[in-house]
Amino acid sequence: MAESTCRERFRGTQLRTSMDNPEGRFRLRLAEGFLSEASQDVGSERWRSCVDNCQLATENAAKAAAAVLGPVGRTHYPSSLLRLGLAEDRFPEPLRASVARLAELAEILGADLHAKSDYGDEATGRTPWEMFDEQDATACFDWATEAVSLAVQILA
Repeated sequence: MAESTCRERFRGTQLRTSMDNPEGRFRLRLAEGFLSEASQDVGSERWRSCVDNCQLATENAAKAAAAVLGPVGRTHYPSSLLRLGLAEDRFPEPLRASVARLAELAEILGADLHAKSDYGDEATGRTPWEMFDEQDATACFDWATEAVSLAVQILA
């Protein structure tokens, strides 16, 4: 999504609370569902699947937070929407640090990770199951848990 399109979409709109934000509530339910599946993956030692579900949980948590600004639409880069909102002082001061951290987590667990957890690394011939181990899954799970918690706080 072009940055100018983001600016036009969000310019002049008021922050939407969780009560008047069906998209935010929907994205938060998605984030919580993917985080729940990631937890099950850890218990079953499905490291690749855990990483994939953590990425989706974090992406949807960031989209939930971005939805307080306005409609999000389809994007695998919700951190850009959060950073734009921060740059334009669209978030109140008490939320700015949480939004900035959520944007950071959405970049760490971003589209590149999504591609690797689904397709592997074609350049090296490694499959997704060969790329991720317990340590990777645990780190991703911790980050995704933080991301979902931040989204809950931002939407409150």
